[in-house]
Amino acid sequence: MVMQRICEDGFLSDDELHGFIQEACATIPAENRRVLFIIPDHTRSMPMPLVFRALFDALHGRVKRMDYLIALGTHPPMTDEMVNRLVGITPEERVGKYRNIGIFNHAWQDPASLACIGTLSEAQIDRISGGLMKQSVEVTINRRVLEYDLVCIVGPVFPHEVVGFSGGNKYFFPGVAGAEILNLFHWLGALITNYVINGTKHTPVREVVNAAAALIPVEKYCCCLSVIGKNTKAAFFGGPEAAWDRAADLSAKIHIVYKDHPFRSVLAMAPRMYDEIWVAGKCMYKLEPVVADGGELIIHGKHIREVSVTHGALIKRIGYHVRDYFTAQMDKFRDIPGGILAHSTHVRGMGTYIDGVERPRVQVTLATSIPEAECRAINLGYRDPDSVNPDEWRDREDEGYLLVPDAGEILYRLAK
Repeated sequence: MVMQRICEDGFLSDDELHGFIQEACATIPAENRRVLFIIPDHTRSMPMPLVFRALFDALHGRVKRMDYLIALGTHPPMTDEMVNRLVGITPEERVGKYRNIGIFNHAWQDPASLACIGTLSEAQIDRISGGLMKQSVEVTINRRVLEYDLVCIVGPVFPHEVVGFSGGNKYFFPGVAGAEILNLFHWLGALITNYVINGTKHTPVREVVNAAAALIPVEKYCCCLSVIGKNTKAAFFGGPEAAWDRAADLSAKIHIVYKDHPFRSVLAMAPRMYDEIWVAGKCMYKLEPVVADGGELIIHGKHIREVSVTHGALIKRIGYHVRDYFTAQMDKFRDIPGGILAHSTHVRGMGTYIDGVERPRVQVTLATSIPEAECRAINLGYRDPDSVNPDEWRDREDEGYLLVPDAGEILYRLAK
């Protein structure tokens, strides 16, 4: 059964969302049990401070313990200051009112923090992928998940380049998973391509994620939010698959914009929460379908100074290329994790690699604080961010120019 609250006209008020969380938590058999909430980091839009306080109000005094695990995937760990800002509390509140609540970063590279919960067989992966991949994969997850009586995912649902729509069991994989499983299904998504996957509800990647989540031997719940900017349109509560199912249906209605024609120049303004290309690449993922053949997509954000703190060295080694560039010469890239290859192809977009010549469908240009020489070295274009005037793209859609503020969460497609 799924509980839901939807505001048909406008958005839920803070009181309405708080009340929904109270009602949802009342259905959880939480008395004297250990409860772990899995939440997104700062690169996802949601009213986390309101939700954090609502969960505390609903469960404090009922549960034996309540903690939080931040689903970083392979993102850098958050500092105490960042964590406090994420959940909307002061340092004094953290050591005072909320002193008994643990808030932990996921550590995907630390073997001691991971536990193996099973294996997806070669036959399973072959069947799910339609023959694209033939290998087994060990499923590892943050061992904290196994130390609680029940686990509740709390996060938004948006169109997503790897899995189709984010949320639900994706907060386990890759959110709090080990490297092997996340590298496998990220590369599977890249083989299918962002173009096909993004905004598609049922995908082979989602099936892999759900199969891995079925191995988790803990009672599981999920609160999925439908968010536009800072506003909440709806909330769904139930099992991870069922709550996500409802939220994905709504996301397909509110998070996809259809355009009548492609654009020769798209200026994607990266929000400040995207502080490196590893996440700002979402500007390309969500806008690639409406860029005309031979057109240009510009990722603009002077606040962006890094390709990736965690993965920068490997990305700089291989650069950004279309999928077929890698599939044509996989022996050369056998030592590169699938997640890195997937990110590279998603940012570069569709294209061909024939007779040693790579031809991307569109030009991807960075107008960030990453130096020109570095942009060229990784096979991307460069513009001085100070030279970009958004007004030159504003209100010129009929001329083939598209301006997208706060790009990265809303998917753009061509109307059929």
